[in-house]
Amino acid sequence: MTSLALPILYSFRRCPYAIRARLALAYGRMACELREIKLRDKPQAMLEASPKATVPVLVLSNGTVIDQSLDVMLHALRMRDDDGWLQPHKGSLQDMLALIARNDEFFKPALDRTKYPDRYPSDERVAAARDAREWLGALNNRLENTDYLFGLHASLADMALLPFVRQFAAIDKEAWSRTPWPHLQAWLQRFLDSALFAEVMQTHPVWQPGSHGPVVFGAERASAT
Repeated sequence: MTSLALPILYSFRRCPYAIRARLALAYGRMACELREIKLRDKPQAMLEASPKATVPVLVLSNGTVIDQSLDVMLHALRMRDDDGWLQPHKGSLQDMLALIARNDEFFKPALDRTKYPDRYPSDERVAAARDAREWLGALNNRLENTDYLFGLHASLADMALLPFVRQFAAIDKEAWSRTPWPHLQAWLQRFLDSALFAEVMQTHPVWQPGSHGPVVFGAERASAT
């Protein structure tokens, strides 16, 4: 395989899957060449690396391609995990992976139907609203006596779920402020106020073939959250 100077990350700033990948890469200080894309005009280089044609796509220096967001997170954390995101205070890695799978399989479809109501029939929108409330209420209950989903410190599960809850809250910020989920609201706000979130949400120009994207995530940080 062709050796690359740096890993390349194809990303789209607002995509929650791409956000969760960037969170782990930034936390692990894994320097990457960031290639911000347009979803309507995906670069051929990305499609050749990953025919699934969705972000994130991480191309490692040895040419290995990782094109599932959770796999990108796990790769980064297995390289460096200073604050123990893979070692929750309560529960296990398998418990976290089960919660993440439930988020992706149950909450994400409800989120899509809530965010884009014109694309779905009314019965699906009603069911989605119910499912979203059920999921978010359950997360709020998990956070009633602790700051994070699996105990006293941030974990893989928190960082994998936060971008999706953020996307839901942004649909109607006034309505979000009135929801009966104070623990979930506080959990999300801590994330939105963090230096890590600010770092991964910086705006970068769309990558142009033949050019180099900015190098990101290489510098040290005093604290990840």
